[in-house]
Amino acid sequence: MPRQPRSKSSTGVYHVMVRGVNRQNIFCDDEDRQKYLYILKNVQATDPYRILGYCLMNNHVHLLLQEGDNNIAQVMKRIGVAYVRWFNKKYNRVGHLFQDRFKSEEVEEEAYLLTVLRYIHQNPIKAKLVISIDAYQWTSYRAYIGEKTYPMDLVETELINDLLGISDKKSFEVFEQYMQEPNKDDCLEVDEKQPLTDKELQKIIESLTNSSSPTSIKHMEKAQRLEILKEIKSLEGVTVRQISRITGLGRYIIANA
Repeated sequence: MPRQPRSKSSTGVYHVMVRGVNRQNIFCDDEDRQKYLYILKNVQATDPYRILGYCLMNNHVHLLLQEGDNNIAQVMKRIGVAYVRWFNKKYNRVGHLFQDRFKSEEVEEEAYLLTVLRYIHQNPIKAKLVISIDAYQWTSYRAYIGEKTYPMDLVETELINDLLGISDKKSFEVFEQYMQEPNKDDCLEVDEKQPLTDKELQKIIESLTNSSSPTSIKHMEKAQRLEILKEIKSLEGVTVRQISRITGLGRYIIANA
């Protein structure tokens, strides 16, 4: 069966997740992580794109980026090829390192952009690697609070800072507070689940809303809508993107339900 084409973001902004084949580690030490970051920077010279956020975990990576002249698939291919070549040489191995196709979701709304960045920065906490965001070295969090990071100028912080009204070091507290807020952000998931088809999910939503159209949820009272969204999100294999596509609700609303 042919692959479905990726959805195109009108803003050019995407949340991307890549992981090791068979869930194996793609980073074995800090040198590997540092090399990956430098490759992200080097690829910008040939395929200009903006990195708005990142998190390097042991067996997967989250990136928040905005494509330039070349599409996101071309950018990710260059990054992947360069890193695998280096990794295989270092560890005297051959073969694939990354799962065949990276996962991505379009980021269309400003509110959801902030949600995704917080989700990315809190990934190490949710994985129980650390208890606070600033305790984990391998995210873009430090770049946003004014600390020196390497490679220099990898992360473009202006867009997020403008959205949060951050103009100087004193207002970094606004960013820190937002990033550390307890939340139920639910963006791209690492674990593969057996997905429901759109038709199956549509029928479930129609049953939950007691209506003939899944978009009727948009017109419900907030409290009632929130309860139904929580129930929908608890279903195995359902994604925020799929719920948004079927109901017409914004991803920010769904992710924070």
